[in-house]
Amino acid sequence: MGYEKKQNLDGKPSSVKYVKLAFHYLISNAVYLFLVPLITITSALLSVKDFVHWSNQLELHLIPVTLCTATTVFLAAYYVLRLPRQVYLLDFACYKPDPSLMVTKEYFLKRSALTGVFSEESLAFQKKIMERSGYGQKTYGSKALIEVPATVSMEEARKEASMLMFGAIDALLAKTRVKVKDIGILVVNCSVFSPTPSLSAMVVNRYKLRGNIMSYNLGGMGCSAGLISIDLAKRLLQVEPNSYALVVSMESMNLNWYGGNNRSMLITNCLFRLGAAAILLSNRSSDRWRSKYQLVHTLRTHKGADDKSYNCVMQKEDTEKRVGIALSRDLLPVAGDALKTNITTLGPLVLPMSEKILFLANLVARKVFKMKVAPYIPDFKLAIEHFLIHAGGRGVLDELEKNLELSKWHMEPSRMTLYRFGNTSSSSLWYELAYCEAKGRIKKGDRLWQIAFGSGFKCNSAVWRALRTIDPAKEKNNPWMDEVDDFPVHVPEVASIVY
Repeated sequence: MGYEKKQNLDGKPSSVKYVKLAFHYLISNAVYLFLVPLITITSALLSVKDFVHWSNQLELHLIPVTLCTATTVFLAAYYVLRLPRQVYLLDFACYKPDPSLMVTKEYFLKRSALTGVFSEESLAFQKKIMERSGYGQKTYGSKALIEVPATVSMEEARKEASMLMFGAIDALLAKTRVKVKDIGILVVNCSVFSPTPSLSAMVVNRYKLRGNIMSYNLGGMGCSAGLISIDLAKRLLQVEPNSYALVVSMESMNLNWYGGNNRSMLITNCLFRLGAAAILLSNRSSDRWRSKYQLVHTLRTHKGADDKSYNCVMQKEDTEKRVGIALSRDLLPVAGDALKTNITTLGPLVLPMSEKILFLANLVARKVFKMKVAPYIPDFKLAIEHFLIHAGGRGVLDELEKNLELSKWHMEPSRMTLYRFGNTSSSSLWYELAYCEAKGRIKKGDRLWQIAFGSGFKCNSAVWRALRTIDPAKEKNNPWMDEVDDFPVHVPEVASIVY
């Protein structure tokens, strides 16, 4: 079964919807509506003699006119040269693990029981989580944790990280054919696995990257680290001419397994799955023609100054000194608050003038005239075609669908990524974009909004513009292509989990 894009996307009565769309188009095209008649009237009033008279005046004042023109050209050129360099996304690749690493929900529960470390209550709780997770039967688990007994070690964690990172990078280099010596910036993010030498050093060693490469390794930044890496790469590209930036987003599960009975820590065992993505960015104007997307905006929101936000996702020890990542009951409210701050800042950058006017009018009515009206939620669907929301869990996706008034069609990439691959942490946004490409949804000029949440607590956004229409038939190494016709699938709605 599928979702139709032409359904009523905002849930409003059709009459209200069309009135609002008419207002949006009127405001958006106001310049043309007023400028064209003005030029027409001015041209009709001016005669040929007027133009001849102006021409003669210019000949009499040739030197001042020349100086004025030269100054204008110089200032314009100086302004253009001072503009930040444009950042393009040449291509990206998502790693698709071997089928032998697939973990059905039943096998996961059986494997948990075989460890002998969980109580009956904990096993029952894990079963509830899996039933309500929105996961399918083909997510991928760590090889060392699938086996009985589990092999949890630094060596196995390195093997797992190598498999994920190098698998994604190999696919990306095959797609872009960029020489590794041309890559001047490397950013690798992995939240819970931070070995020495670093993961970024592992990449440099494997691909023999050049000695003066600007290398960064981000750890402990949660699921939103992928967009933090993109933002960092963008800032470096804006000051380093003619450069390529390789961004690698992944998460390692091997050393992140929790073997205790604290419910708040058991959730991460059930939800995190294997995945990795590699992204190649460029600031070379000559690369625009072959790039897929242009980076329009990045926006980072950090709520770590608030204790509730800081503590809602925390790696710590339980009462029996077992290390795990605890998720607080405050997670959804904290995520909602961070999202509100993020979109309040992003809105003026991307929303059309019509939405800004409606928002301002609502604000004046409530604050100045004390009118009892509901706060106006801007319609981001007028500015964004594709919403790619971190597939962290059903609860977060449900809240964003409701708060942003998104349709089933808009939420499909996130929900299907959660179903097929699970929560792959910072790389999930790229599996979602790959889904859109495999479905043939990306058209030239489309705008995409990536939204990610992470410990700290952070909400980060990136807005892209498609530079060309993506033809699924020409896509290589897309993790969805051999099964894209099987999606979307129906995922039954269930109640949220209380722990």
